[in-house]
Amino acid sequence: MVRRPVAWIVAIVLFVEALGVAALNWFLGIVVDRQQMSLAGLDPDAMSVGSKAGGIVFGLYFALCGVVALLVALRDRAPAGFGRILLISVAVVHALLGAFAWGLVGPGAFAFMVVVLGLVVLLLMTYDRLEGPSGQSPEPPPGKDPAPALPPAAPSPS
Repeated sequence: MVRRPVAWIVAIVLFVEALGVAALNWFLGIVVDRQQMSLAGLDPDAMSVGSKAGGIVFGLYFALCGVVALLVALRDRAPAGFGRILLISVAVVHALLGAFAWGLVGPGAFAFMVVVLGLVVLLLMTYDRLEGPSGQSPEPPPGKDPAPALPPAAPSPS
């Protein structure tokens, strides 16, 4: 049973985005290479290789963030340590990309970036709310009585 599907959705979106970013940058590298374009005197081969390398790096980054979200979904618990830092960083990246996308691409790309940003923040906030400071769920599992909050009182001497 899937209790919180947001982690699954974030994982799928980040994997699709990883493939899309890598494919787009690879395509742009091919276009620059075939047309022998140059920007401010830069070598077209260097621009092509840089675009392809950037696509691979960002694709792997988004895929790694997708793996973290997938692990959160499979384990059904909050990300910790490096995984949490990765998810926070991918949220910041989407906020910055959204700000740039509005001016360069248009409101559609901005909306997509904001939706992904919202999903990642929702993932982080959902699991934080349901876990206490010690990482334990505050509610007992269904069908079990909660443990007593205080130990039994000691018998008084008579």
